[in-house]
Formats: sequence, C-alpha cells, structure tokens
Amino acid sequence: MKILTVLTYYRPHTSGLTIYAERLAEAFAVRGHEVVVLTSHFDPSTPREETVHGVRIVRAPVAFRVSKGVIMPTFGLYAWKYVAWADVVQLHLPQFDAPGFSFRARMLGKPSVLTYHCDLQLPQGFLNKIVNSVVDFQNDMAGRLASHIVTYTQDYADHSPYLSRFMHKLTPILPPVVLPPPLPGAVEAFARQNVGDKSPTIGMATRFASEKGVEILLDALPAVFKKYPNAQVLFAGQHKDVMGEQAYFERLAPRIREYEARGQWVFLGTLNPQQMAAYYPNLNVLVVSSLNSTEAFGLVQIEAMINNVPCVASALPGVRRPVQMTGMGQVTPIGDATALAQGILEVLGNPAKYRRDPAEIARPYDPDSVAARYEELFAKLKG
Repeated sequence: MKILTVLTYYRPHTSGLTIYAERLAEAFAVRGHEVVVLTSHFDPSTPREETVHGVRIVRAPVAFRVSKGVIMPTFGLYAWKYVAWADVVQLHLPQFDAPGFSFRARMLGKPSVLTYHCDLQLPQGFLNKIVNSVVDFQNDMAGRLASHIVTYTQDYADHSPYLSRFMHKLTPILPPVVLPPPLPGAVEAFARQNVGDKSPTIGMATRFASEKGVEILLDALPAVFKKYPNAQVLFAGQHKDVMGEQAYFERLAPRIREYEARGQWVFLGTLNPQQMAAYYPNLNVLVVSSLNSTEAFGLVQIEAMINNVPCVASALPGVRRPVQMTGMGQVTPIGDATALAQGILEVLGNPAKYRRDPAEIARPYDPDSVAARYEELFAKLKG
C-alpha cells in the first residue's frame, strides 16, 4: 500500500505529534508499505528530500512564518502530486493545509484519514487569535471532507467540541509508544552525570510551553522540598527558543534559577530515544501538569510506566487515561498546585503501591500493533 502522511512539522522538530507520526510511519514501512511523509522545510539545515528508516521524507519550501505556523506557497502542487500517487492519505491535525488534502483525496477517489492529536490553543494575542480561528475553520473543513477520523481515546473525543461533531466516523486508537533498551551502563552513567546524591528525582519531559503547566510544578515544589529537601527535578525537553514561548520561559526563569543554584532543578535539553531510555529509570515520579486540551494523552506517561516510573497527571480528558487504565500513579485537578504536591508526595511515599508489569502496559502501544489497527481501517475504507 502507498501511504501518504502529511503534517506541518516532522523530525527534527520534537513534540508528541511528530514523535507519533514518526513511529507510525516507520512501523508502516517495516510492515512493507511505501511511505511518503510530506512536511515543511522549516529547518534549512535539513535535506529537501531524504529516506530515514524506510520512510521517504519530502519537505516543501517555507516562504515565511505566522506565529507557530508556516506558509508554503507550493504546497498545493506537492499535494496533487502525492495524493495522486497514494492509495490512502493520512493527515495529522491540527494542520492548516488539511482540508486541501482531504478535498484532493475525495476528488481522486482516495480515502483520507485524519489523526486528531489535540486542539490548537496559541498564547494570548490578536494575531494568535486570528490564527486559532483560521486553523479551527480549516480543521472543521478537513473533518467534513475526510473519510474517517482517529483520536487517541474515547475520553478525549467525548470532551472535544471538534470531535463530537464527527462521532459517526470516529475510531479511537491508542498511540504508538516505544523506546530502545538503554545501552550497557547508560543508566548508571546518566545517574553519575545528572543525579549524583540527589533523591528522590521528579521528572518532567516536555517542551517548555505555557500549556504544559510548568508553573504548577513550580508552585508545588516548596511542599515537596519541605518533606524531601534533597529532591531534584530533571527537565527533559527543549526549554530555550521554543516557538512562541520565549516570554513564558523568561517569566518563570528567575524562580527556576533559584532551584538550579541549589542543585534542585536540572535542564537536560532535548534527549534522543537512547538518552530517554537512560533518563526514565533514574526517576521516582513523572509529572504531567498540562493545563488545556492541547494535550490529549501525554505519550511520556507510557514511556515512564514501561520503565516502572509512576506518574502524576492532571485530570484533563485523555491525559488522565494512562493513570486510570493502569493505576500507576495519581490524577490531580487541573492547575491545582496543592493537589499536585500531594499527588507527588503520595507516589514518593508509597512506591510499591504503584508498581505494575511493564510488558503488560507496553503491549497495546506497540507501533506494529497500532499500524495494524490503521491498516484494518484503511482496508475497510478502500472497500
């Protein structure tokens, strides 16, 4: 089968959406499909075309940016070419260009499937308000034109104003989650370099962005450090020059620098999969304190759980499901720092209570199994 995958940002950009798309595309390739990923050439240092792990990546030129989006005048030409080539079109939303691809697929008699990752909620500002409105309209049009829509969980769909309009053509499929085993000695080397004598360790693995609720963790830390004065936060992910989030970082930076000076907060930067495999075993708890529906699940929760690390997650639809499904952690009210501190302390104080079988947790998220679910859907739509 020829599968065209379309999304605005692909690797080397790092987000839950791009990681999902990469894992699924590579799983399709392993299963013998021809896969083209069509995306933006947002990073000039990357090739215009390349093949990585069996997936052909085609990057369209970017003329300029609008907020977190990119404008690609020739993207429509790429669209006709690759939709005509494909047997099925898979689109990752939110995405400004999605309705054009769904329309072309319909015109050419090809099924199109939208994978809806989350709502788009840009930071405050007049321009961002316009961008949000435009993307919402585009997503709605894409949903109307698409053959089918996939999202992570029924819980998220039930609470999404967007997805609730398309329940008649919606299928929940759990996301692909996989990590390589750590290299020999890597876990211990990570501990020597980043942990030292600090204990317990609290992880946060995400981009430094306003919707991730970093300030909620900051507000919770005094209560945690009161009980565990030798505790430490290990923040894995991009924290500098995150698109559209510079002001947010600068607002919180003074508080974080105080913790850094005491060795209680460490920025690790963006870690590759091998480094993440060494990161998780060094944690005692992972925090996902997201604040709004731009977070629909939190893939890092499953990555942590398959490394025997419990999670404390906010009670957002979808985000709460990994803990609810496994019992491996605590769910706390959205934006409630006091409750977050209590959840962290509960998990740290009772580690045995939150142990589960990692293999059992990992099974439904295996990329090959997820790709097989998509294949069944594609075959059904193709008739």
